[in-house]
Amino acid sequence: MVNCYDFETLPDRTQTGSLKWDKYAGRDILPFWVADMDFLSAPEIVSALEARVGQGVFGYTKPYASVESAVTEYLSTSHQVKAAANDLVWLPGLVPALNVAARAFGSDVSSILACTPVYPPFLTAPGNQHKRLVTAPLSWSGTRWEFDFDAMEAALTPDSSMFILCNPHNPVGRAFSRSELMSLADFCLKHNLVLCSDEIHCDLILDEGVTHVAMGSLDHPIRERLISLFAPSKTYNLPGLACAFAHIENRSLRNQFKRAAMGTITEVNAFGYAGCEAAYRFGEPWRQELLTVLRENRDRLYKALEPYADKVSVYPMEATYLAWMDVRSLGAKDAPGHFETHGIGLSDGTPFGNPGFLRFNFGCPLLHLEEGIRRLVYGIESVS
Repeated sequence: MVNCYDFETLPDRTQTGSLKWDKYAGRDILPFWVADMDFLSAPEIVSALEARVGQGVFGYTKPYASVESAVTEYLSTSHQVKAAANDLVWLPGLVPALNVAARAFGSDVSSILACTPVYPPFLTAPGNQHKRLVTAPLSWSGTRWEFDFDAMEAALTPDSSMFILCNPHNPVGRAFSRSELMSLADFCLKHNLVLCSDEIHCDLILDEGVTHVAMGSLDHPIRERLISLFAPSKTYNLPGLACAFAHIENRSLRNQFKRAAMGTITEVNAFGYAGCEAAYRFGEPWRQELLTVLRENRDRLYKALEPYADKVSVYPMEATYLAWMDVRSLGAKDAPGHFETHGIGLSDGTPFGNPGFLRFNFGCPLLHLEEGIRRLVYGIESVS
């Protein structure tokens, strides 16, 4: 396949306020931590943003017909989710959305269930909103990570109000199957839980034999208790545009969610809407090339780690660009700090609920990835 897009240039993001790169400013440490890719954005999206700049007016902006239709068509075509524009609640990101969901349902004595390891805001949102967090570990079957429904049952409290799901899963890379999600839906319905499903990585499926199953596509009564969260930000690397949306079919549930957001959640900005529409209308060719690059990067990283299997365990990845690594056998007391001394910055597994694990972001051009792998291997080999 002839590549039409540039996935080789590493943009200079220093002195741009980049969260990812400024963390190690002034130090010889390459950032492979936060889920922010180092690829140039799709030119179709850049063009849409340039056109928006050309209007010269940047006032308060509400969702408009063309962006709403782009999203509803995307949900229907890509994920078999039938949505009306009125079913959508627009938000400036998935982290605010998780916090709004945690605030919206239950009382101050309610608990919210999450499975670990998981993206850290899942573990902090309940406490931020005066709810109790309860957790159950995902189970490693020997070939994949799975829900442990016995552990989940044991973790529930009489006042549990919600289960928060990450699918595809960050950081373990699972794209849960239809049968697994049906079982989860049964579990939530049995325990009268609202199900909040974060599906932000849904368009980053790496295994070609795997598909994303959206919770909202299931023929199941859980849809009356379902909040599905989406955004173009991970797929098209647009987190700085701060644009996400919740799909909530049940009007009462949707109104409760909206009330919880009132007065604290800002409107999506004009560029967020423009980028979102362009991504879903014109970004598919770019996304297909991205997936090819990410598959090659994943395989290159895994191949490089094969000789060190006794020291570092990496898990099969069906989705995302975030490799989850068990480095406990290295015996490093401070694993992130150890690798930083060898020139590479990785995400610490502790905030995900798994000390001794690290997350490696391979969403970057090949030459940058190869240098990151070199430093990673240097850090591994330095441990006697």
